[in-house]
Amino acid sequence: MSEPYDRMISRREILARASGGFGAIALAGLLAEQQAAASTADPLAPQPPHFVPKAKRVIFLYMTGGVSHVDSFDPKPLLMAGHGKSITVDNWQGKKGAFQRFFKRPNWEFRPGGRCGTEISDLFPHVRDRADDLCVVRSMSSDHTNHYEGTLGMHTGSFTFARPSIGAWVSYGLGTENRNLPSFMVIAPAAPYAGTQTWAADFLPGCHQGTQVVPGPTPIPNVRPLISVEARQKRELDLIARADRRHLAERPADAALEARIRSFETAFGMQNEAPQAFDLSGESDTTLALYGLERGQTTGFGWQCLVARRLAERGVRFVELIDTGSSGNWDSHGDMQDHASLAKKVDRPIAGLLTDLKQRGLLEDTLVVWTTEFGRTPYHEQAGHAGREHHHQAFSSWLAGGGVKGGIVHGATDDYGVAVARDRVHVHDFHATILHLLGLDHERLTFRHVGRDYRLTDVSGEVVKDVIA
Repeated sequence: MSEPYDRMISRREILARASGGFGAIALAGLLAEQQAAASTADPLAPQPPHFVPKAKRVIFLYMTGGVSHVDSFDPKPLLMAGHGKSITVDNWQGKKGAFQRFFKRPNWEFRPGGRCGTEISDLFPHVRDRADDLCVVRSMSSDHTNHYEGTLGMHTGSFTFARPSIGAWVSYGLGTENRNLPSFMVIAPAAPYAGTQTWAADFLPGCHQGTQVVPGPTPIPNVRPLISVEARQKRELDLIARADRRHLAERPADAALEARIRSFETAFGMQNEAPQAFDLSGESDTTLALYGLERGQTTGFGWQCLVARRLAERGVRFVELIDTGSSGNWDSHGDMQDHASLAKKVDRPIAGLLTDLKQRGLLEDTLVVWTTEFGRTPYHEQAGHAGREHHHQAFSSWLAGGGVKGGIVHGATDDYGVAVARDRVHVHDFHATILHLLGLDHERLTFRHVGRDYRLTDVSGEVVKDVIA
């Protein structure tokens, strides 16, 4: 007997009826995944880690463009002495064959810092003073020599396709400690290479994507403190929420709608919390001086660093700072002296951040990460050229706080900084270690999408246990 025409048949039911055999099984699996993802009561609720964590939160300092390792954190005396000598490079920049290149000396002297004596160049004298807090990784390597792919890989673990960013994965794995602020925030004047994919949630629930804050007098223009309108606005948002949830009940797999509901809820809470977080008027002159800030200043990397500390105090799980701006980035093809002005703008603020966190007892459970997408070549195709090219085969990053051994160096490159010589740390290993410090097993932190379990580290990655205290 046929069913009456006035019976409402959902799109899902039509698809289920129309499918058969293995197609029906596959469809049922996909729908079950969507249903499970959408039925989570509160995706931002605090989640238990897989094991006892050493860090509760991350401040991720990203230097976009490719900082030269041999001019900053990886001293090479032989490169100094070998300036102008020729070298044969195989497979240069992905091109097959042998190429003649010429060594280029570092532009800055290296000196020991702290009691540990870790050598850091004159590019970062203030950071060098904090050497006892740093675990410098001199054996980083990546899979791609282009900015877009290198940036995407450092943020998502994928060098070719858009995937959820590390901040989104951390938010998904641990939730938030403060529902009145996003769990993942990005403070950046502009997006780096790879654009907003660097903080996107991709197939994870949309509430885990990064919220960008642009330095300036009104970093979040549409968020203002609640005064007399609070009760009325609360009623309006409650009405919208009830309508959205009725709609969601009929379409439980609508991830975009679920993200929209969460964004309304967070936005309402932010109206009181966010203005307080960005209001630096209560900070002492001593604290402002640590970051190289003048009272009333609302831009610059010092402002980004101080706001990051304030957000960390307020329970934001992952804060990323990106140093894009009108001064360009670290892609110093033409002249390495570009590095000098860029380093001057970030060196003191970064050291100030480490000092401030330590003084407040926050560095113990806050993991500070400093990195870039790749290094720069220790040589150039022209003898005497002032710049350097991209170099993904070897570069430097560092970690501080959050359960990391301070005052050590992990790994090494060869005598000229061309290739990793010992204890290679791939980007996947780097990510696995960050997650481990947060109490997350990178192999267990997965999300099922279109029939496959995905993770930040793809199908590889090893925790670098030697750097963990």
